[in-house]
Amino acid sequence: MKKLLIHIKKDIKLTESEEHYLQSKVVQRTFLKGQYILQAGDVCKNQTFIYSGKVRTFYLDNNGNEHIIAFGIENWWVGDICSFVTQTPAEFNTQCLEKTTVVQISYEDMEQLYDEIPKLERYFRIIIQTAYGNMSKRVIRNHSMTAKERYLLFINSFPETAQRVPQYMIASYLGITKEFLSNIRKQISEEIKS
Repeated sequence: MKKLLIHIKKDIKLTESEEHYLQSKVVQRTFLKGQYILQAGDVCKNQTFIYSGKVRTFYLDNNGNEHIIAFGIENWWVGDICSFVTQTPAEFNTQCLEKTTVVQISYEDMEQLYDEIPKLERYFRIIIQTAYGNMSKRVIRNHSMTAKERYLLFINSFPETAQRVPQYMIASYLGITKEFLSNIRKQISEEIKS
């Protein structure tokens, strides 16, 4: 719970009683590698904050191909926000890539928290706005940058994630094949040598 409070305190200040009330609404869970926190078709019933571990959020196209839209590591919120807000079936899967401990707040408890601690709405607004801004930038980059430029940006922006995630998943996130990513990495390695 301490990591979550530290994360929240970056944007808002909570009183001691507000912290205790928040703690009463949070549930800690641990998932094993390969387990799903959320599966497409299920309703996203919880906001999920990663305490330790890593996850991927992805969808399957009509041909059964995976398309990773996000990775999540410690101190990140993950899930399908549209499903959570509307309480309708999720489009995305969130799967653990290693043993992952999370803290979760249910939809019902989140609504109670907003009533009892209105400044939490500000915190989550900031989180959602930041996520929306990052997704918008990603769409622009996907249309304006080469695959090599996107790969270099990814490994420089998220070095820890790049080290902890298999290359074929990074390729999926970048929207390229694993073979094409292998060629990019080989090209970069040759450039470094010369």
